[in-house]
Amino acid sequence: MVSSGYDLLKVGIFGGTFNPIHYGHLRMAEEVRLRLGFDKVLFIPSGTPPLKRKDLASASYRFEMVRLAILDNPFFEISDIEARRRGKSYTVRTIEELKESYPGWEFHLILGIDAFLDLPNWRDPDRLVSLSYFVIISRPGFRFVDLRFSPFLKKTDHRILREIDDAEKDSYPIVLKGGKEGLLLRTTPLGISATNIRDYIKQGESVKYLLPAEVQSFIIKNKLFKN
Repeated sequence: MVSSGYDLLKVGIFGGTFNPIHYGHLRMAEEVRLRLGFDKVLFIPSGTPPLKRKDLASASYRFEMVRLAILDNPFFEISDIEARRRGKSYTVRTIEELKESYPGWEFHLILGIDAFLDLPNWRDPDRLVSLSYFVIISRPGFRFVDLRFSPFLKKTDHRILREIDDAEKDSYPIVLKGGKEGLLLRTTPLGISATNIRDYIKQGESVKYLLPAEVQSFIIKNKLFKN
């Protein structure tokens, strides 16, 4: 991957619904930042995802929860590029706009194994793979060896993929379709799920220590995820 140099900022792009953001998201972003030497991680809460769920909080609420969650980390920033966008939110459009607005930034899109495997169903995935470096991170319930089926990953030794799954390796550089570089990266497995958090709230159970206290207070104040 290109060295950040003096003028080029190495930026991790971390998008998602964050419905709500929790400690699993935050710990993963911090580990990726430290391991890859990112100058910053840019959180981008989605606006209207292509497949909107009925239990999805409004973009403004999710944006505010992320803002509260990252306040104490000077290396974390937030962008409203998707939250303020009218219509559907497509990652390829977001990266195009960011590259145009910030020509001095080197973008690294952070995706879980599950999201990368779903890439063929995204808007203009070939274009997206040509625009950004990729960091593919471990996800509970998914294996790196499953990536051998991805049409966007150039042939990688199955043995190496299994070694990462078995924690014999923590990371491995890859080459994507079109020649862009990427990295497979194991992160600390925290079994925290936004779905479970929403279920706990619906059932009136505690979500303490699953997400920042400021986010929990915001959820309570605005009566989110009750129905």
